Amino acid sequence: MQVSLPMYGVTHQPAEAFWRVLRGKLLQLGLPQAPESLSWPQDLAQHWQRDDLLLSQTCGYPLAISLPQVQLVGTYHYRVEGCEGSDYSSWLVVRDDEPGERLEDFRGRIAAYNSTDSQSGHNSLRALIAPLAQEGKFFRAAIASGAHYQSIKLIQNRQADIAAVDCVSLELLKRAQPQALAGLKIIGRTASVPGLPLITSRQTPPEQLEILRAGARAMLGEAVSDSLLIDDFSLVPRSAYQKIAVLEQQAAALGVTSL
Repeated sequence: MQVSLPMYGVTHQPAEAFWRVLRGKLLQLGLPQAPESLSWPQDLAQHWQRDDLLLSQTCGYPLAISLPQVQLVGTYHYRVEGCEGSDYSSWLVVRDDEPGERLEDFRGRIAAYNSTDSQSGHNSLRALIAPLAQEGKFFRAAIASGAHYQSIKLIQNRQADIAAVDCVSLELLKRAQPQALAGLKIIGRTASVPGLPLITSRQTPPEQLEILRAGARAMLGEAVSDSLLIDDFSLVPRSAYQKIAVLEQQAAALGVTSL
């Protein structure tokens, strides 16, 4: 049985603290057993497909594109600018010494993105550039950074010029390490889509799925939830996440399949 909470938090510590409290609530609610500590898998795509996955948080892009078998537990809301209810978006981040103030001003420049299976860092930006692209291209090049925070460093080090950064990740970094955002400005925002869902294996029994949902709701108002900027919890239907697939399809129809 595995549990991971890999998506938010500047370090592992906030997620570990969150799990310790949530685990206690789940056991009190009648869950037979739960791991004492979180897993931190290197291959998240494989991890999310495990039959012994009790709980994880994934991105909406893999949920819509490659994880038809998992069960949705629910979606947290975050009290962050750029979030609206259960939806979230990304900010377009550039250096503050750039004269450009619009995405159009960055034609022919270098983009950074965390990974190709990311809605916030890749699919959302691809959807924005698609109407502006010429022969399927807008940027001169795109660099895979591995993480939003690494994309920010590439921009600061002048190895890249622009990135789409998840609004929750950006706010968590701003609060934890304000100096980490030095020399940056925001020039735009991506489309809003349903936020990062909690998921469980298809093998998780219905009664345990309900315990997971009750435990997730019970975390509202806890100090460890406040530290992660969690504000509410709701059951977002899988159909709502198809908006993410539609963004990919619309970009492809305009000839844009990558950054």
